[in-house]
Amino acid sequence: MIRYGGAEAVKGHLAMLAFSALIGGSFSFGGLIANDIAPVVSQALRFAMAAVVLGIAALATGQLRRADLAAPWRYLMLGAMMAIYFVMMFEALKTATPVSTSAVMTLMPIMTAVFSFLILRQTTTRRMVAALAVGAAGALWVIFRGDRAALMTFDVGRGELIFFVGCIAHALYVPLTRWSNRGEAAVTTSFLVLLAATMLVFAYGWTEIRATDYGALRPMVWVALGYLVIGTTAVTFVLVAYASMRLDGAKVLAYTYLTPGWVILWELAFGNGLPGAMVLPGVGLTMLALAMLLKHET
Repeated sequence: MIRYGGAEAVKGHLAMLAFSALIGGSFSFGGLIANDIAPVVSQALRFAMAAVVLGIAALATGQLRRADLAAPWRYLMLGAMMAIYFVMMFEALKTATPVSTSAVMTLMPIMTAVFSFLILRQTTTRRMVAALAVGAAGALWVIFRGDRAALMTFDVGRGELIFFVGCIAHALYVPLTRWSNRGEAAVTTSFLVLLAATMLVFAYGWTEIRATDYGALRPMVWVALGYLVIGTTAVTFVLVAYASMRLDGAKVLAYTYLTPGWVILWELAFGNGLPGAMVLPGVGLTMLALAMLLKHET
């Protein structure tokens, strides 16, 4: 397992900052089309188009080698994790708001820390544990909209629960990427994982994929898919693979704490206004958690 530090770690942080901004947009774009097209269909199209983009990039840069195809079970495993995550995300956006769904995503760092310990034996400091707890508190605040009565009765929406299952899969993806890597370039790993995810989603949802009337889809569906293919599939797959080789698993997904803030900005850009005032303290807590996680460890 290759280890990096210093300037390479800084590059990993910058990669994840870009990741968080792009992912924020995916919730807003996804919310716009969630009820126009079945989740399994949208993700099949998304994965297939993104796999073509990354495949061309891998071939053009000479980073796809015959040796990279060894042990293909690795890519099927990682592809399954990503397929579950994205299909669950779009299923969740049918009933949950982009802000509350993105708040569920901020629970991933604490799950990633657990999985990173179990798979990679990566340990966390007390500061990191405290930061993960603060982030989880902020996420719960947003999910329950600051309503203590809703929290006490555990009144969680169906969409949030569905997306939580997807987040477990994504939390597993980060340490598994590092554990299974044999020196492959980030773009190569991302292409092969996307190719595997495409095959799995097509096999699972072929009936719906074949039955969809693509000519009847409104233009916004194709605009959103274009953003999702380039911005939050092709690019973010490379960013996560790149950062996962340079940062501890918990710090990689620490940047998901920025997602609710980015979603609020995206929603403002789309003219949807601000969420309720009771939600904003929870967003502030998730940003505090990010600062705590990224503070230099001695």
